[in-house]
Amino acid sequence: MSNVPLRERALSVLLVDDGAHRVRLIRDELTRQGHVVVGVIDSALAIHDCVLRLVPDVVIVDSESPSRDTLEHLAVMSSSHPRPVVVFSEDASQAPMRQALEAGVSAYVIAGLHPQRLAPILQVAIARFEQDRTLRQQLDTAQSQLSDRKLIERAKGILMDEIGLSEEQAHRHLRKLAMDRGQRLAQVAVRVIESRDLLRPA
Repeated sequence: MSNVPLRERALSVLLVDDGAHRVRLIRDELTRQGHVVVGVIDSALAIHDCVLRLVPDVVIVDSESPSRDTLEHLAVMSSSHPRPVVVFSEDASQAPMRQALEAGVSAYVIAGLHPQRLAPILQVAIARFEQDRTLRQQLDTAQSQLSDRKLIERAKGILMDEIGLSEEQAHRHLRKLAMDRGQRLAQVAVRVIESRDLLRPA
């Protein structure tokens, strides 16, 4: 996969015809802009498999109103193989828009498909997708750090209870064990916790 950011290179695009039948117009405009349409499908059932097989940079869904099947398959795809998704819809009601965004859609565009709008819409979708991905990574990192701290505190407590170390001594002991073994502090903490659990009577 290229290291050039999506917004700065030609895109590979999977088109999904979800009932509006305007994908030829979209395909022609994408080609004119220098992008590559790697597939055109007319069944929501095929979205996940096509994403796995074709590995598009972006998925575009052209719809009168996105069906439940389409949104469900987009949600599955976004969970396992996330990428920017654009939905063009003629339905201005709030429910399908909200459901689409919950399914991982990056841009939901209502009221007409105008070829000249395609380039900025793609840029907005990519920017939002990248922002969401960064936020998810930050959340995952924060949760991992919190989990590590809990493990370390529990291991320190075991060392304090079992061999009478002070909190500072317990922390130094864990740090030395980690350095000696070339492991992270949290990994050593898990070993201490597991060792104490093994010694407990059933």
